[in-house]
Amino acid sequence: MDLYPKIEPYDRGTLDVGDGHRLYYEQSGNPHGTPVVFFHGGPGAGSNPAHRRFFDPAFYRIVVFDQRGSGRSRPFASVVANTTDHLVGDIEALRTHLDIEKWMVFGGSWGSTLALIYAIRHTSYCLGLVLRGIFLGSNAELDWFLYGMRKVFPEAWRRFSEFIPENERDDLLGAYHRRLIDPASDVHLPAAAHWAGYETSCSNLLATFSEAPPQASSGALSLARVEAHFFVNDVFIGDTEILDNVAKLRGMPCVVVQGRYDMVCPIITADALVQAWPEIDYRIVAEAGHSAMEPGIRSHLVRATESLKERV
Repeated sequence: MDLYPKIEPYDRGTLDVGDGHRLYYEQSGNPHGTPVVFFHGGPGAGSNPAHRRFFDPAFYRIVVFDQRGSGRSRPFASVVANTTDHLVGDIEALRTHLDIEKWMVFGGSWGSTLALIYAIRHTSYCLGLVLRGIFLGSNAELDWFLYGMRKVFPEAWRRFSEFIPENERDDLLGAYHRRLIDPASDVHLPAAAHWAGYETSCSNLLATFSEAPPQASSGALSLARVEAHFFVNDVFIGDTEILDNVAKLRGMPCVVVQGRYDMVCPIITADALVQAWPEIDYRIVAEAGHSAMEPGIRSHLVRATESLKERV
C-alpha cells in the first residue's frame, strides 16, 4: 500500500489559543467520517500536504494543524509560551473548536512524543494511536542526537559541530540555542541551516551527504529554533514521564511503525515502549531509517490506518 491520492482541504482556519499564538488548521476527507488528527514532528517542522495522504479520505475526517511556532501558525518560529503543556492545551482547544468528541491520534518522531503525552493526559478523547519513529524525550535520546549520531554519520556531524567555535563545542546544544534565538538574521539563519541540514542528512536509510554548504530557509529556522528551545528545557517533561504513565493507555489500540535503521530515533526507544506496553501492534520496517516518506515506512503507516478502521 502507498499514500492515498492528493486531496485538498474542505476547511481551513486559524484558532486563537492565547499568548499571542494563532494555530493554522485544516480539515480534509469525509466531514462525517471518523476524526483523526495528525501531529507533525520537530518540534517546529510544520505540516505539509502529504500528511493528508496517510488516511482513506472516504473514511476519515482528517485534521492537520501546525503547532506553535511552526508552519503557517503565527507568530512564526516563536518560542514564547511554547512548551509541551501549551501544545497539549492547544490540541484540546482545537478538538473543542471543531466539535469533535473523540479522535484517532497519529504522530511520528516528536509527533509520537506529543501523541503519547496527549493520550496519557486525555485518554478518554483518544480512539487509538498510530506512532512512528518513537521519541520519548529522555536525556539519553538528546545526547544521542547531539553526539551519538556521529558514529554513523561522521561527515554530517563534523559539519554540524565545526560550525560552532572550538571553545564552545563541549556544549553544542547551548551554543546552537544561543545563536538560534539571537534576533539577528545573520546569526540565527546560518545556525538553523546547519542544525536542520544535520538532521536531514541523518534521516534516511540511504543517506547522501553533500559537501555544499547547507542553505538557510524559513522551514529550517522554525525546526531548529523550536527544537533547540525544547531540547534545552528537557522537552518540558520528566525523563521517564511517558514510560511511567503508559499503563493508562494499555486498553487503547496502538500501532507503532519503526525503521530498523532509524538513526534519529533509534529502535531501542521503541523497544522500551513496547516492553512497557506489550499489546502494541509493533511493526519493524527492515529496510528503513527515520523519514516517514521512505517507501517501507509510509506503506506500513497507511496499512496501520487501514487496520484501525474497525477498531476505532
